[in-house]
Amino acid sequence: MIYKVIDIEINYKRFGADNHGYQPTMTLYLPDNSDAIEAGRKRPTVVICPGGGYQGTADREAEGVAFKFIAADCNAVVVRYSCAPARFPCQLMEVAFAISKIRENAEEWNVNPDKISVMGFSAGGHLAASYGTLWNRDFIKEYFGFENGENKPNGMILCYPVITSGEKAHRGSIDNLLGDKKDDPEMLELVSCEKQVNEDTPKAFIWHTFEDNGVPVENSLMMASSLAEKKINTELHIFPHGWHGLSLCNNIVLHPDTYHGEYDEVQVWIDLAIRWLKNL
Repeated sequence: MIYKVIDIEINYKRFGADNHGYQPTMTLYLPDNSDAIEAGRKRPTVVICPGGGYQGTADREAEGVAFKFIAADCNAVVVRYSCAPARFPCQLMEVAFAISKIRENAEEWNVNPDKISVMGFSAGGHLAASYGTLWNRDFIKEYFGFENGENKPNGMILCYPVITSGEKAHRGSIDNLLGDKKDDPEMLELVSCEKQVNEDTPKAFIWHTFEDNGVPVENSLMMASSLAEKKINTELHIFPHGWHGLSLCNNIVLHPDTYHGEYDEVQVWIDLAIRWLKNL
């Protein structure tokens, strides 16, 4: 396996932002090919954005999740993106860097360039959904000089995502993302993902729990509805029970003092997501 941590290099001043000195990274987990199996195998790739309310990036939604994809013969890349006091659109630019870097190195890294999906949990799900709806905006393309969809995600995997900035918003995430623009109507509209779905938004896999005590399930329902309105193929799973932040829903990623298997039935989501990614 290739394991490598790459610094994400962004000149934030060029678009009037400040990430306050944080060094974002992309960590590669890339299975090796074998002449005895299939020398030139190209794998689907998932770009994982952990949650954390835009205050930080949660370990429970990072490497452990990557290992599940590796075990299923997929590539995984974990993005540790900038958080508060860094504001929008720092995080979008960092994901754009990561996806374009993966596609640029597709041959060397054994990547299927048509099966690169951005994935996120909670606030990381907001980042993934924002990127899926805004990846082709001029401010991103002009900064990088993209002309041929180098940064295009082929899919989105959204795990109990923050989606809306409206009535059902996870207000802490939106406030951390926007800072002193948290009440700006224009910015609130731009970061409300269900309002930004368009014809260039990729296919989606979404899951949530009905009982989510942090991010209301309506966030996923609104996103799925907007995707359906634009005829964008979507797989949606709503599990009846489970609190916010379950990740893989096991003691590999959750502290054993707080999780005792009460929502094991939710664990199936990762197998469904892997199947979906491979079938993109």
